[in-house]
Amino acid sequence: MLGQMMDQPLLISSIARHADRRFADQEIVSFTVDNPRHRYTYRDAFSRARKLANALARHGVEQGDRIGTMAWNDYRHFELYFGVSGSGLVCHTINPRLFEDQLVFIINDASDKFLFLDPMFVGTVEALLPRLDNAPQLVILTDDGHMPETSFDAVSYEAFIADESDDYDWPLFDENTASALCYTSGTTGNPKGVLYSHRSTVLHSFGVSLPDVFDLSAKEVAMPIVPMFHVNAWGIPYATALTGTKLVFPGPKMGDPAVLQELIEEEGVTNSAGVPTVWQGLIAYLDATGKRIDSVKTLVGGGSAVPYSLMVAYEERYGVDLVHAWGMSETSPLGSMFHTSPALEKLPEEERQKARASQGAPPFGVELRIVDDEGGVLPQDGEAVGALQIRGPWIASSYFSADGPGTVGADAFTADGWFDTGDVASISPLGYMHIEDRAKDLIKSGGEWISSIELENTAVGHPTVKQAAVIAMPDEKWQERPLLVVVPEEGATIDAAELLGFFNGQVAKWWIPDAVAVTDAIPLTATGKISKLDLRKQLDAGKLTVQSPATA
Repeated sequence: MLGQMMDQPLLISSIARHADRRFADQEIVSFTVDNPRHRYTYRDAFSRARKLANALARHGVEQGDRIGTMAWNDYRHFELYFGVSGSGLVCHTINPRLFEDQLVFIINDASDKFLFLDPMFVGTVEALLPRLDNAPQLVILTDDGHMPETSFDAVSYEAFIADESDDYDWPLFDENTASALCYTSGTTGNPKGVLYSHRSTVLHSFGVSLPDVFDLSAKEVAMPIVPMFHVNAWGIPYATALTGTKLVFPGPKMGDPAVLQELIEEEGVTNSAGVPTVWQGLIAYLDATGKRIDSVKTLVGGGSAVPYSLMVAYEERYGVDLVHAWGMSETSPLGSMFHTSPALEKLPEEERQKARASQGAPPFGVELRIVDDEGGVLPQDGEAVGALQIRGPWIASSYFSADGPGTVGADAFTADGWFDTGDVASISPLGYMHIEDRAKDLIKSGGEWISSIELENTAVGHPTVKQAAVIAMPDEKWQERPLLVVVPEEGATIDAAELLGFFNGQVAKWWIPDAVAVTDAIPLTATGKISKLDLRKQLDAGKLTVQSPATA
């Protein structure tokens, strides 16, 4: 017997209609190159999104066509999210920080019909165009008065939508229709496309909004620093519209702590999300200037491990709760997030600290498990460590490919319906998941595994260390030993012996790195994560000066 409920499809356009009716006067504030403080409402945004949908229809695009974007976090990109997907097209967000070869592969693989780009990326696109199989039509996200000089034919976004009506009926279609496309950063091989559906996106929006996740509502003010060109800014643009949350977009200033602090203070930001390097830069700016972020309740860190010492610093100095979230392109990306619970509060302080330093627990809809090398499921006892796998309604079931599902990266998806994340983790009895490392970044010393992440988090707790990364270096006796690579705080001098002595009592003695390499900068991937691959290449090429305590 089936239930007798209406069968209304879960569509991104339903979020737009709801926000337009219920939260029409709520603000969206953006920092853009042509306007450092653009301000309008959800009513304005969805009116313009409908004009965009009409403009695209007039240019002959068809349902399922991919529409590329190469843009910052701002109101025009927000309109694209809804105007493109809501009309049955696929919003393909492109990370401009990727290498040229990767960008060419991505645009060719997606066969984008249009490319909407920020003026700052004109030079990037000019270099790509001769290598594209079918050049997309180009629209620059500005007005005619700020159009940059280009070597290609293009129209401004404002001119593109100017003469269109905002009278547009969002079409109804199957909720499993593709809505958005995002490619992984492709650290090994070509990037892989993750094709989201309307259903998965709406369900993910509910998950992101929950009190024990981003805690969004019309009383909150959210500032997504995580870029809209990667994993849909962690779903925040959709979730804020669903809940009526005021939105603040930092545009190209997502890495500028002075602008971020100003936006937080002037717009009353309560929640924000970004990679740990953003939060390290912001707290350094606050400490140096004496400025405050008193409206902020929660900062979310993801993309790489958030040092526990950084969490403590935000709490003690600014009363801000900095918490971990974890996910991937393949998980939309919400996989887990830390929030305390009554059961956790009953545990000893040491256990509470361990949970807070973890990647958190999965929200409803997401299941996690760890397995051994043979695929056997391991216990969630906080001790067992295994390959982390995930499943749920907003988790990818295969990768996008012009040759059809299952033709790319099929080995990442198990026969019983789980996605293998490539992470190695443990899970506590209360469900808190702690990533020990990426499988490829674990250090095997004398047959035993060492977590580079735990060593990095310990290192950044030292007052002379600004950033830290740990990679394996060859060792005749032990096969591999950890090498600690650090960027010192401004004006600080690194003493290798003293720094390595700092690890005593904080990690197992045999985990302590044998040597230190000091560098001016640690290489990052296109999504802001530490690039262990580039560090290993630097070590192999002799570009890292390695100091052991005896030689320092």
